[in-house]
Amino acid sequence: MPAERLQKIIAAAGVASRRKAEELISSGRVLVNGQVVTELGTKADPEHDHIRVDGKLLQGPERYTYVVLNKPKGYVTTVSDEKKRPTVMDLLQNVKGQRVKGRVYPVGRLDWASEGLLLMTNDGALANALMKASSNVAKTYVVKVAGQPDEAKLDKLRRGVSIAEKGGRRVRTAPARIRLIREGDNPWLEVTIIEGRNRQVRKMFEEVGHHVEKIRRVQYGPLALDVPPGDWRNLTLLEVAKLKTAASGQKVAPPPSPHIPLRSPKSVHPTRPPRPSQSSRPSRVPKAHTTKPKRA
Repeated sequence: MPAERLQKIIAAAGVASRRKAEELISSGRVLVNGQVVTELGTKADPEHDHIRVDGKLLQGPERYTYVVLNKPKGYVTTVSDEKKRPTVMDLLQNVKGQRVKGRVYPVGRLDWASEGLLLMTNDGALANALMKASSNVAKTYVVKVAGQPDEAKLDKLRRGVSIAEKGGRRVRTAPARIRLIREGDNPWLEVTIIEGRNRQVRKMFEEVGHHVEKIRRVQYGPLALDVPPGDWRNLTLLEVAKLKTAASGQKVAPPPSPHIPLRSPKSVHPTRPPRPSQSSRPSRVPKAHTTKPKRA
């Protein structure tokens, strides 16, 4: 096996991200064949060299894990949070007695108030490819907005609008697909975009004068949301192959539109079992009728 940069080997083994691996090397916490290595350009062969991090011998490349999670509102899409808020990593700890194998991290972000499909993996190459603008991977959301945007406003969003990014720089969004899925004073719309800018859908509607009240991602490329809020599942080999095809910029047939209830549950915690129906309850034996004696 050809020699590779040390930080890449450490990241592939699932010990830390590449950036963190560089810090480990610089601080003298990595040994190669018994020698401390602090130079970031150092290369090694993971099949023949003995590499230790904090004294622990690396066990070779970590197997890739691919998980789709239904993120509920109230979780931040980060591995850790300095404000001690719940993160999506908390949802992977134990579901139905199962734990996610390997150290995975989110691909892209959903903000604290957003819900829906979130892809998580330790395949850095796939994650980077999916997040590149050139991949044009479609993301579909169902969105509840305040007020009724007229057709002129929707056409403006379909063509692309100018939104502000961090730092005040303004960028123009790519064309979007938008259709009405439920009428009302605060209607629901289906929005499909091929970009992943920070809070993009919210900013798009703000530009035409409508606040986004709720937003849920229901499709990501060839994947469709099919697990309950707070739950997750591993991707199939076919789904992973389709994701890689989509990440390469090739067209992949979209999945069938999932049936998504527009009213999300209030909690992801287990609920009490339903009370038995009237017909299934055991019949009560009527108590004997008695009368209390009257006071003298």
